[in-house]
Amino acid sequence: MAENPKIILPDIPNYHKLEVYKQHGGYESFKKILTWTKDQVIDEVKKSNLRGRGGACFPTGLKWSFMPKDDSKPKYLAINGDESEPGSFKDRQIFESNPHQLIEGILIANYAMGNKAGYIYIRGEYHKWVTLMQDAVDEAYVAGLVGPKMKETFGTDFVTDIYVHKGAGAYICGEETSLMNSLEGDRAYPRVKPPFPAQRGLWGMPTTVNNIETIAAVPAIIKMGPENYAKLGAAGHPGTLLYGVSGHVNKPGVYELETGITLRSLIYDVCGGVPGGKKVKAVIPGGSSMPPLTGDELDINMDEESLKQIGTHIGTAGVMVMDEDTDIVAVTLRIAHFYHHESCGQCTPCREGCGWLEKILKRLVKSEASSQDLDLLLSVCDNIEGNTICALGDAAAWPVRGFVQKFRSDFEARVKVNRSFQSLNVVHGKRATASNLITTL
Repeated sequence: MAENPKIILPDIPNYHKLEVYKQHGGYESFKKILTWTKDQVIDEVKKSNLRGRGGACFPTGLKWSFMPKDDSKPKYLAINGDESEPGSFKDRQIFESNPHQLIEGILIANYAMGNKAGYIYIRGEYHKWVTLMQDAVDEAYVAGLVGPKMKETFGTDFVTDIYVHKGAGAYICGEETSLMNSLEGDRAYPRVKPPFPAQRGLWGMPTTVNNIETIAAVPAIIKMGPENYAKLGAAGHPGTLLYGVSGHVNKPGVYELETGITLRSLIYDVCGGVPGGKKVKAVIPGGSSMPPLTGDELDINMDEESLKQIGTHIGTAGVMVMDEDTDIVAVTLRIAHFYHHESCGQCTPCREGCGWLEKILKRLVKSEASSQDLDLLLSVCDNIEGNTICALGDAAAWPVRGFVQKFRSDFEARVKVNRSFQSLNVVHGKRATASNLITTL
């Protein structure tokens, strides 16, 4: 990576409009692949080593290849724009600035897999962006780029539809099988796998689920060639990412940069450092569910393989920066409260475990916990992780365990006050209060 990485910012007025997008080469990538076979398109995506941008980092071309080729059933693409992970706010930038690039990516994906339709699932609170995305889809239909008029526009027998779906506004809807249940009009409960979506997805038909950013990257891969795309950024996780940086930085925002930039460079060179020149205490590298890093781990490269080596993940690249004055115990409680609130309740370890995490952390914040409660927190995390149908349980356990392990002294400090209260109880034979503690001291 360069010492001073280039920040790519949109500088084209009305780029979200069809006319402007076409002036800059829009829909040329889709026209190009219409002369290829479906397998050729999938192979190009495989060669690029594009990995999912929704958190799991699964190879996109490989996922596309799972779609049955000889099945006569209708096939579908579900594009996940739920973006309910705290600290993530990148997909809305695509809805607002590049909706036609997403639409073109959907057309390419649907052609490659022979899909009848693509469903853009957008979280319920995104009223503005739902409207912007629907406007772009309407433009594409009128222009004959989507739907029945495609035969005339492109001179092809391939026809596909695109629908914008407003979600239910729940965190669990970001899980692929919950998203499909929500799309079908049912309660967003995760499904047991197998069968996997490519075998039995929407309405029992073969379905592929991809993230918004993943699909939006496809036209660029076709345009520049997979070999050139694979040369961008980190070798094992190539391309560019939309880094959403929030928290204690001077210039928070969304930055499109190559993978592999160091976390230190992202915070200091790109985002202007920490307000007041304060030190970084902690960073969550990929949305609130990812295990945190300390201020001593900023020289790590921001790509999945590098982060995995030190016990965390790139996730959604939602970088949350916390300065030296941050109350880590309070942050951990806030995260635990979120996952307890968002648990769908289907799995006992998650439903009960998330509640226990919040209860214990509340005691810690109030300095009412014992030292054994720290070990109890870790034990509850161990009993949640890996024991649920979907990854929400893991999402709740990872940050709590990470904060307790890496910032144990912060948690111990809360317990020590409690020990002082306990010793006074023994001396005075009654419950200690803040007033009699001060009097005694």
